[in-house]
Order: sequence, then C-alpha cells, then structure tokens
Amino acid sequence: MEFGTFILAAQRGYHQSSDQVIRNSIEQAQAAERAGWDVAWFAEHHFNNYSLVPSPLMMVAALSGVTKTIRLGTAVCVLPLYQPQRLLSEIGFADIVSNGRLELGVGSGYQQFEFSRFGVNVDEAPAVFSEYLDIILKGLNQKIFEHQGTHISIPPTAISVRTVQKPTPPIWLAAGSARSMGRAYREGHNLFVTALHGGLDQVRNLREMIEKAAETEGRKASDAKISLLRCCYASDDQAEIDSYLDNARFQRRLSEALHQRRQQSADGYMLQETPTQQDLSFETMQKNLPIGSINRVIDRLLEEIEILKCDQIAVQTQLGDFDQKTMVKQIELWGEKIIPAVNKALGGSATLKVANG
Repeated sequence: MEFGTFILAAQRGYHQSSDQVIRNSIEQAQAAERAGWDVAWFAEHHFNNYSLVPSPLMMVAALSGVTKTIRLGTAVCVLPLYQPQRLLSEIGFADIVSNGRLELGVGSGYQQFEFSRFGVNVDEAPAVFSEYLDIILKGLNQKIFEHQGTHISIPPTAISVRTVQKPTPPIWLAAGSARSMGRAYREGHNLFVTALHGGLDQVRNLREMIEKAAETEGRKASDAKISLLRCCYASDDQAEIDSYLDNARFQRRLSEALHQRRQQSADGYMLQETPTQQDLSFETMQKNLPIGSINRVIDRLLEEIEILKCDQIAVQTQLGDFDQKTMVKQIELWGEKIIPAVNKALGGSATLKVANG
C-alpha cells in the first residue's frame, strides 16, 4: 500500500501569511519523505484562501530541489484553465527537474469563482477537459502533434521539453463521476477518488461505482490504480483530534460553498465559512473517518482498504490553520508506526490468500 500526503495549502485567516502557508506545505512534503511516505500531492486553486497553490507543477519543481526520493504529484492540474500546448512543456520540465518523479493528476475543476476570473465557462468544463486531455495525450506520446477540435486548434507542433518517464508519467484522473472513471479504464489511467467525510457505506458506494465503470468498459476494477483521498489523524489527545476535525470541516464548508456558487467574502478574497445543514458533528466525523488512537486508525484503514481495494491512501495533512509542529510530528508518527503496521497486515493477508489459493 502506498501512502501520500495531500497538501491543499489553505489559509484560514489573515493570522496566516501566504509565505507561511507555502513554506509549511513544503516542510510537510520534506517531512513525509524523511518518514518514508511515497508521494506528496499538491492541489490547484486560485483567487481566494481555500488553497494558495496556483500551479501544482510549480510546487513539484520547487520540491524537486529539496527532496530526492518522494514522488511529487499534481492533484490536480485544472485543464480548462490552461493552454494545453504550454502545459505540455511545463509537464516535461517538471518531470526532468524531479528526475522522473512526477505523478500527473488532471481534472476538470468545479469552482465558478475561479473560472469566471479566467474568462472560462465552468459549465463547459467537462467538455473542455475532455478535449484538452486528448491534446495532452497526443503531445506526450507524439514527437509532433496537431489538433483540430471544438475548443482549440493547434497546427503541427513539437514539444521541446519532454518527460523523462516513458511513454508518459503516471496519469491520474480526478474521478467523481462514471464518465471520468470510464475514461480512466478505457485509456489506462489511474483514479483519484474521495469519500469526503462519509463512513464505510460511502466507501462501499464508491467501490460499486468503480466496478460498474470498469465493467462498462470491459475491464476489471483492478486494471486501474486507485488512490483514496481521506482525512486521517492518530492521537490519544482529544483536543488535537478536535482541532484537526474543526479544520477538516472548515475546508469542507469552503469547498461546498465554492461548488454551489454561494461563496461569501467580505473583502473579495478571504472566504467566510458558513455552517450548513450538511455539517457533521465532530463525533460523527470521527466515527466515519480513520481518526482516533493509533490502533483505531490502523484498523479503520484496513477496513476501508478491504472495501475499496485501493492502492494508495492520500492523507490530508495541510488543513486550515492546524498547528504545523503537531502536523509534522503526525507525519513522522505515520512513518514510524501506522504505515509499517498497515503494510505488515496487508502483507500477511496477501500471503494467506495465496496460501489458500
């Protein structure tokens, strides 16, 4: 089982400077490498405090110089907000400077607040994403490519800065729909999925959705690598846990507001979190998620892995204004105790299954 950090680089208020948020995010990725995590993922958002990373490929390039082994991923590049021909060169550059450590996650985006400021219609995002992904695949796989499409036309073009990984870096699709899952299975990409703050029933529903998408394309669910984005935290200190849950709920409130186009900001930048009917209590969130004592987190992760049959857990480590020193210690704790215990248990299960035929 692979483990990754998911770094949103959020700013909960003006008591956090943008400099501090970005540097804390870099420090978390470095801590994850020292602790033996497999990958650090970076989000992309614009023009507000929900996330301060405007380009996950820039974060990959920045981390390339201060890490050596951890893989570095984009979760995700919002394709409709790019010129795909330029993005191809930036993908190649990031893969080169990271010595072939790039994991390329792409998605269509969902926040009207961002799209309108780029002059892009968010309602057209799925169609634009589909066409731009076609272009990215052409550019990665062909020395010279061209494209004549609905949203863009590109004459014969050569990308001079090409990826180290051949034929391409691993490609991950943010897969929240049957359509995106189906494309992943059809073209051999990986899946980046989330059960949000839901419990085991939501994880089961997600697995059923994946299996149906694979079956529709004549594939097996195991034909794609699956990463599950999850809020997880291990501690016996309830105050620590409550702080993590508070920040997780803060992030969810902002995400829902942006998704439903009801974001609220007094100054045009700092979004204000607003309680909603969809809010879960801390008690329910802790029950639903791999949160609690070390043993509880390990047991719950094993349950979720068994249901979803995923290949990777991406843990949200950068949330709101959660204390940085405490989170770095948490990352170290996972490397010391949780990751080895989960992999040991999974290794034993695999051995038993083989022995039993």
